[in-house]
Amino acid sequence: MLKNTILSIVVLFLVNNAFGQSDSAQFYFKKGMDEKTARRYLVASGYFDKSIKFDPKNLQSYIQNGVVDLEMRKIDAAQGNFTKAYSLEPTNPVVVQELTSLYFNNRQFQKAIDLAQKCTSCPDADRIIAMSYYNLEDYGKAIPGLQKALAKKPDDAEAAYTLGRSYLEIEDYKRAIQAYQKAVSLDAAKSVWMYELGLIYYTNNDFPNALKYFKMAELAGYIKSNDFYENIGFAYLNTGDVENGMKNLQTVLSRKPKDKELLTDIAQAMYSSRKYDDALVYYQKLLEINPKDANTLYMAGITFQKKGQKDRGQSMCDEAIKLDPSLAKNRQKKGESFGL
Repeated sequence: MLKNTILSIVVLFLVNNAFGQSDSAQFYFKKGMDEKTARRYLVASGYFDKSIKFDPKNLQSYIQNGVVDLEMRKIDAAQGNFTKAYSLEPTNPVVVQELTSLYFNNRQFQKAIDLAQKCTSCPDADRIIAMSYYNLEDYGKAIPGLQKALAKKPDDAEAAYTLGRSYLEIEDYKRAIQAYQKAVSLDAAKSVWMYELGLIYYTNNDFPNALKYFKMAELAGYIKSNDFYENIGFAYLNTGDVENGMKNLQTVLSRKPKDKELLTDIAQAMYSSRKYDDALVYYQKLLEINPKDANTLYMAGITFQKKGQKDRGQSMCDEAIKLDPSLAKNRQKKGESFGL
């Protein structure tokens, strides 16, 4: 009899304690919700923590704690709360959606893909999956996913840009250009996108369009680095605008006066444009840096020949061949020198 009485007391104590714990959890949860409504997020988080302490399986406390963490930009804490909520209820649509976004924003792309594929209610699931595949360098899966995302939301500039980058990675330049054009038309503030589009055109020897987008990037605020001045300078040169081309290239040369690669490229551009006197100026600069530069000496000789100074040019070519006998292969059978 005594044993049964003690057991009843213990059971009653446990039941009362459980109800007490539950009441406390709900009390602090309500306090947390009141503070959240009042936008006092730090205080609200403290109450949600207390609610969880009294009831570690309180799903809503984890969710709301994650929500206020996001409001306070406490990303790691938010992910921790939503991860715990997911372990309690893996099918909860709010939890799955928030955790999918957190995985993506934290660059946990495979986790984002795995969860987004389960999120039937997530409006941007296709986009997250496609963008994640892009970041994982799986362009074969990224491209159809991005196309699907753009079909749903045609004004998604970032998705259009990412599609362009994906095509660029697989060297489909025609489609890359189309996607980039769509992206820059949707967001006129993205100077980097404009510059990259200019580079694609430049790489494909479409210098008028390269110049067009370099100028657009400049007007949109693109930072004019040495690379920018060099690329726009050569784009000008390749469209026949020597004045503006050299204006930009001189900016780089003033900063890097002995850049042999740049000097060589300018000399070659002048030579190709049949501006032989200008070409010789830059070949001379290169020879001042390295008088035994056989390639430069040879090209200077060729340039003199193009100007009609055959003997002087031939003598320079002969001297270059002495420095580098492999240059002899550039001669014609009759003995006339070719360019490199």
